[in-house]
This record gives sequence, structure tokens and C-alpha cells, in this order.
Amino acid sequence: MQRIRLRYTKRGRLRFTSHRDFQRAFERALRRSEVPMAYSAGFTPHPKVSYANAAPTGTGSEAEYLEIALSEARDPGTLRELLDASMPDGLDIIDAVEARTSGLADRLTASVWEMRLDGVAVEEAEKAVAAFLAAETVEVQRRAKNGMRSFDSRAAVVDLQALDPQSDRSGDRPCAILRLVVRHVTPAVRPDDVLSGLRAVADLAPPVPAAVTRLAQGLFDEESGTVTDPLAPDRDAAPAVLSTDDRPAVATAPEGAGTA
Repeated sequence: MQRIRLRYTKRGRLRFTSHRDFQRAFERALRRSEVPMAYSAGFTPHPKVSYANAAPTGTGSEAEYLEIALSEARDPGTLRELLDASMPDGLDIIDAVEARTSGLADRLTASVWEMRLDGVAVEEAEKAVAAFLAAETVEVQRRAKNGMRSFDSRAAVVDLQALDPQSDRSGDRPCAILRLVVRHVTPAVRPDDVLSGLRAVADLAPPVPAAVTRLAQGLFDEESGTVTDPLAPDRDAAPAVLSTDDRPAVATAPEGAGTA
């Protein structure tokens, strides 16, 4: 059995698809592409697909991950192209590697998010960010299955910056970009929780809903403060392919030599 790990996106209007919607679209793509899936045992076998830390409905993402198990070996690059061609535009399969290490979910320990705040001046966002980062704790509330739940939105935030989107600003309308690095903790701290925290400490209230996109997801590197590619260990573990120049020379008999 071969395991393939895939990276996919949620772009444009497809950011409003739920995780269940994506599952249905992906399983249809598996059938259309005639992928030789491995199936679970039991009375209702289902294809072996493992999803990891899906983004909330309504947020875009450039870094969603899943793993599939195949009953026959396939080239990851070719498989990616077939699946991508069978998916709706916006749900794009952008990377594929053969799983050569364990624990993909264990390498998804942090995310980089971008939040576009239309109608908010960069200076106002910078003041709110400074107040948020200066606070030891920022209590927020979120509705859960068992009612409202309070938790600290500050402890999980590794970095938060307010940026000016000079390149795509149209007219004189103010706009601020928040770049957020957050650890995956329990309970999970989502971008909207950080926005609630900014409202609590600095009364920052965007006039329109923020456009939120996950830019990266992976293992948080404590030394560099960056989020690393979770598929890199699988690429590094792949056997090296020898080029023509690297292959050992084959000895040949001198011209005219006979055989014994």
C-alpha cells in the first residue's frame, strides 16, 4: 500500500465551502481519476483518506493537507495533475509527495494567516496590535456546542503585524493587512478569535467582515520563528535519483578481444 500526501487550496468563492463539501468533491475526483484507492474493512468500506486540521468555513487557504492510501503505486506528480483536473476551480491540488515519514498531523503545529481589514487605517491597526501584544492575556468568548466558552486568545499568538497593502490599494479607502502566526493549541485559537481580542483591548472593529486566508501551515521553528513546509521531510527521505554522469561506469572488453 502506498500513501500520498497532498496540499490543496480554498480560493475565491470556494472559501465558503465546508469541510464536508470538500470531502464530497474530493471523493468524486478520486472516482473520476480512477485512483486505485485502498479501502477500510467492515460492512461499509470507505476510501482511506485522512484530513488534517481543515480551515474554518469562510476562510481561504493556500495550505490544506490530506493523505490518501493507494492499493497500487502511482507517481505523485501524475496523480496530482489528474486529481486537480477533476476538482472545481478554487479547490486546487497544488502539491503531492509520497509519504516516507510518519506523523503528518504532528507536523501541523502552527499556521500563518493573513487578514485583510477594509475600512481600517494601518495606523489604527498598528495601535491595536501593540495593545494586544502587550497584554498578558486577552480573554474572548466563542459559542461552542455546550454554550459560550471563554479562553485566552493571546497565549497562542507567536507574531502579529499590521502591514500596508500599498501594491493593491484602490483610491483613498483605508485598508490594513494583519499577518498572524498562531500555534495550534486546545482550544484552537482562530483568526476571528484574534479579531475579537483586538476589539476587546483596543476597540478595533472593522466596518466589513475581514477577508481571511491561511498562507502556510506546518511545524513552527523556534529558532527562526517561521512555519516550515510539512512535506519537506518526505521529499528529503526520497531516494536520490542518479543522473547519467553519476552512474558507475560499466567495464567493456578491449576491442577485438574474444571470449574464453
